[in-house]
Amino acid sequence: MQRPIYLDCHATTPLDPRVLTAMLPYFTEHFGNPASTHQYGWEAEAAVKRSRQILAEAIHAAPEEIVFTSGATEANNLAIKGVAETCFSKGRHLITLQTEHSAVLDPCRYLQTLGFEVTVLPVQPNGLLDLDILEKAIRSDTILVSVMAANNEIGVLQPLSEIGAICHHHQVLFHTDAAQAIAKIPLNVQAMQIDLMSLTAHKVYGPKGIGALYVRRRDPRVQLAPQLHGGGHERGMRSGTLYTPQIVGFAEAVQLGLAELETEAKRQTELRDRLWHKLRSLSSIHLNGHPTQRLPGNLNISVEGVNGQALALGLQPLAAVSSGSACTSAQLEPSHVLTALGRSPALAHASLRFGIGRFNTLEEIDRVAAGAIETIQSLRQRIL
Repeated sequence: MQRPIYLDCHATTPLDPRVLTAMLPYFTEHFGNPASTHQYGWEAEAAVKRSRQILAEAIHAAPEEIVFTSGATEANNLAIKGVAETCFSKGRHLITLQTEHSAVLDPCRYLQTLGFEVTVLPVQPNGLLDLDILEKAIRSDTILVSVMAANNEIGVLQPLSEIGAICHHHQVLFHTDAAQAIAKIPLNVQAMQIDLMSLTAHKVYGPKGIGALYVRRRDPRVQLAPQLHGGGHERGMRSGTLYTPQIVGFAEAVQLGLAELETEAKRQTELRDRLWHKLRSLSSIHLNGHPTQRLPGNLNISVEGVNGQALALGLQPLAAVSSGSACTSAQLEPSHVLTALGRSPALAHASLRFGIGRFNTLEEIDRVAAGAIETIQSLRQRIL
């Protein structure tokens, strides 16, 4: 039986075979613990060191500024809680956006139970942050601003350089969740004045279960309270034996993504625009998020007169797509991202997210477009 066309690359991506090839020797031949002081450990340590260098260069950081984690969720928690715990004598005010991933919003809510104050800023109807609103929200006791680089639902790219400039002008730390952005758009922590950046491998054709947090070492030096204790690994910020095969795979995935960034961005943008052009031939279909300032492979739409979950299920034999974030798609509440854009609950429930990726073809896009149009028309007729 033929499997559905995979168009859910914001939820996760398939492991690139080239990444698997790079990882395999570190499961069997070079299996040592990087902390061990013998040949097996030294081999693993060398691989980790190379990988750390690759990831650092990808975002214009120093290797010592890369802290390995289990993924972006842990990196977000380490950044937000770590700063809060370290800087609580300076201030207890944090700023974030309504459209952030739950891995940012939930740690912020947790901090509120401990007495911290969190300002959750609105976004404009196109999903972008109003920079004037951000600047006005910063106070003398603000310690951190957390704004994601690329939204996981609507793909909107926030103006990181401008946000970084505002934060540094006010001497406030700037954290960005770049899980969806790494190796898909150019990232430069120096030029963008980013102090903390969360990364993960599985959104960029790498393995699940490995991520990293960039932690600035100077101008300013960022200090974090560790959230995991037991061994003092990663300069004391994240204890736990380093998972060498995953780290090697992460670096390989990022290296491949950067090498193909320009050509893939152009190709995926063309596929996305082709899909949108075909779908908008139907009436009452709305694009969610900024039309151009978004990830190349992202298309998020709301379809009047249908239920997004029903539409996703109707497409299921043909294509695997999402009716929202993979982390929240099982919930009955409408997407908090879409309601933040001003979409009604009905339109938010009628959304569909297409995540186009490296292995999708023009022929697949045309097939999915035809199937989606047919499914939408069928669902609308049932309502009538």
